[in-house]
Amino acid sequence: MAGAGPGDVDLITVKLQQRLYEADVIIVDRLVNPGIIERYAKDTLTIIAGKQGYHDGSVAQEDINKLLIAHAINGKIVLRLKGGDVAFFSNVLDELLSLQEHNIPFEIIPGITAASGASAYAGIPLTARGYAKGVQFITFNPSTFYNAEKWKSLAATTDTLVFYMAAKSLPDLTELLLRYTKKPLTPLAVIEQATTENQQVHISNLKNCAVDFEGKQFSSPSLVILGDVVKLHDDFKWFTSEKTGSVFNELITAK
Repeated sequence: MAGAGPGDVDLITVKLQQRLYEADVIIVDRLVNPGIIERYAKDTLTIIAGKQGYHDGSVAQEDINKLLIAHAINGKIVLRLKGGDVAFFSNVLDELLSLQEHNIPFEIIPGITAASGASAYAGIPLTARGYAKGVQFITFNPSTFYNAEKWKSLAATTDTLVFYMAAKSLPDLTELLLRYTKKPLTPLAVIEQATTENQQVHISNLKNCAVDFEGKQFSSPSLVILGDVVKLHDDFKWFTSEKTGSVFNELITAK
């Protein structure tokens, strides 16, 4: 079971590269860059088993569990490949319980989670002296419910807040934070398809984002970063969305 990172095919671990080559079967999530398998795997059976809320093409978690067990019991080396890191919002527990129930040995290979990839490629440190001493990772989608105490806590904190799955519900998210007295001028970034050549970074604040992003449809995956650290983007943005990839690559090429 492994995390494939946030998108860039180079942002995987050496161990995952080895496991991709060794695998007989790869069961892969929707958000994994196909280029990772094309580059690092051998001629391997690859099964797309992605989940996407409110879409008919989603594969149920129960069916994914059955796939894992069926191939493993048949003696195959199975690689369950998830976007980002397996420890963050990936339903890893359901799959671990299924493997445990059938006495199937496993290992867990960490990956770079979306928040780390997006913040790094946007030049937005998640914590920084004078800006934020902590960071919180939170999901927010149409089915999310947090009680009033939770929203008060989020509104009061000076931590950086990273919201997964929130871009399509951004108006609801900002309304709730403002309702519970989050500072209206708190900077906000929406990062689309982070670490890939299609990355786009959109900057606003809680008060103005409804106007700034009116009619905007953010592509999946997108991540929302909220907090004073967003102010650092203009000074430290280094990655470009052109094929060159980054200012750093341009400097190397020039040499």
